[in-house]
Amino acid sequence: MIEVLLADDQPLIRAGFKALLELNDDIRVVGEAGDGARAVELARRLRPDVALLDVRMPLLDGIQATRRIGADPELDGVRVVILTNYALDEYVFAALRAGATGFLLKDIEPGDLLRSVRVAAQGEALLSPSVTRRLIEEYVSTPPRPSARPAGLERLTEREREIVSLVGRGMSNEEIAAHLVISAATAKTHVSRSMAKLGVRDRAQLVVLAYESGLVVPGGHA
Repeated sequence: MIEVLLADDQPLIRAGFKALLELNDDIRVVGEAGDGARAVELARRLRPDVALLDVRMPLLDGIQATRRIGADPELDGVRVVILTNYALDEYVFAALRAGATGFLLKDIEPGDLLRSVRVAAQGEALLSPSVTRRLIEEYVSTPPRPSARPAGLERLTEREREIVSLVGRGMSNEEIAAHLVISAATAKTHVSRSMAKLGVRDRAQLVVLAYESGLVVPGGHA
């Protein structure tokens, strides 16, 4: 059973999402919140598998709530997915940097919503290659640069560094496999090993790190 927390300041939207999710035997909505502060409180108390958070809420917005959830070691198993009305919402990249697994548009098709909740519960990122590319083009052209490269970067092999850069460019495992002429399973293994070495928990954070570390720069490779 996948347990879901819904947080949106519009009751009608919450009701619609809840009704759709609970039509399925493997998904249960365990809590609802109308603001970010309440969402964090419920996440700590209920420990849901997935928290669907509206990006704009009173008291705490979705980014602040995501940051608090991500900073709590006891909530490591809670996968945060940001809900937004805009395909390129100005807050989306900040949400990914704060620790969100990904984001969904509120006009998502019912079947895609259910699939996305299941994918998020498994720990996978909700960033399709096309959305990742658009996100990068629009918002990552001048990302903040850290003073030092992230810990673990030096432990990557040359192939793993190449794999991370391709993930940062928005490629799926299948596209990486075709690009490097390897199997999709091998590409997936390289991605998983790179994530482990870099201490990131999903593909979304790997995209962020690829840009912030300088492995990828807009328009090409660093």
